[in-house]
Amino acid sequence: MTSDLRDRKATLRSRLLAARRAVPPDVRAAEAAALAAHVAALDVRADQTVCAFLPVGSEPGDASWLDGLRCRVLLPIVTGDSPLDWAVHTGPSGLVPAAFRLLEPSGPRLGPSAIAGAALVLVPALAVSVDGVRLGKGQGHYDRSLPLVKAPLVAVVRDSEVLDEVPAEAHDVRMNGVLTPSVGLRWL
Repeated sequence: MTSDLRDRKATLRSRLLAARRAVPPDVRAAEAAALAAHVAALDVRADQTVCAFLPVGSEPGDASWLDGLRCRVLLPIVTGDSPLDWAVHTGPSGLVPAAFRLLEPSGPRLGPSAIAGAALVLVPALAVSVDGVRLGKGQGHYDRSLPLVKAPLVAVVRDSEVLDEVPAEAHDVRMNGVLTPSVGLRWL
């Protein structure tokens, strides 16, 4: 990655994180409720698997959105520099604290390849461009996992985080859609 591209990504990340921290609690709650309703309306059958995540900190959404998924839900487990591992979400009582302020399933790990069997993958992002370039937090956890996926990839962001352009690198996997509080799912 060139120094210029690295600087552009760092500047954009800083700006987006500052904007997220400034979102008032009542707006966060309204966004979380809207995202939960949109997730419940997704066209996913009971016999399918969705890979999702539990929002942390100032990320849009909250744990309630998983309640609307009436299918098998896998949540990520961070395993250092390896691709993400996955485990079945069995509800709030099955979650344990983990690295990066995350909550992870306490059940058996299914391995990094479990994501390949998903019908849909909901991906955390700081921003996504209208042509599908996703900006993450810079740790590369999803960058190492998303190449295993054949299913649609949907970035979950606030409406203001859908941008005309996001700096892209060769390894960036493009998103197929974006899920926002006011619009819901929009295919890119």
